[in-house]
Amino acid sequence: MPAPAHMIVGRIRNAHGIRGEVVVESLTSEPAARFAVGRRLIAGTVTGELGKADAPGPHALTIRHAKPFKGGWILRFDEFADRNVADLWRGRYLLVDSSEVAPPADDEVYFHDLVGLHVEWRDGGALGRVEALHEMPQGLVLEVSTARGTVMLPYRPEVVTSVDLGRRALVVDPPAGLIEDADVDPAAGLTEGADVDPPAGMIEDADVAPRAGLIEDRD
Repeated sequence: MPAPAHMIVGRIRNAHGIRGEVVVESLTSEPAARFAVGRRLIAGTVTGELGKADAPGPHALTIRHAKPFKGGWILRFDEFADRNVADLWRGRYLLVDSSEVAPPADDEVYFHDLVGLHVEWRDGGALGRVEALHEMPQGLVLEVSTARGTVMLPYRPEVVTSVDLGRRALVVDPPAGLIEDADVDPAAGLTEGADVDPPAGMIEDADVAPRAGLIEDRD
């Protein structure tokens, strides 16, 4: 599957303070580089796509100030004059051109390739579908929709045993109790009152993750 022209690296959760700063959920494995002062990010929509050329507002955002914050980042853009402007961007995604991203190694996959994969038990039974990814302090977490609802599964080799992009399938063998305990708020501790449900079908982060089962430890 060819890589899309643009990759998501973050999502604006909400405004912060009165000077136009925003709290951003990082969806990249290199947040310090992606959110460095002076970097320009492409303005995406709430579904992770490019905005229309004739849409109002800036189509690129220049980072004036950046600092880590509760598992996410606080960013201030040149284009955001105050909180009123920042409030309008709640839920929108931040992208980069795919040409800025190095191709994955043989034992890696693009984060965005994981979204939309069918999730199967090790015995071949169907569990659900990967709807979104979340970069948490403990590592990458997959948001999986199932017949029983949504569960959150850590992307670790002891849980995700293999990824087959040809079949568009991901095989899991979670320890007992994990499925029942995995349905958690993906943005807990990031912001207060933030919308935490990413839209279904969005294209996710451009950066790469190791293929599950091919490494011993992702830390």
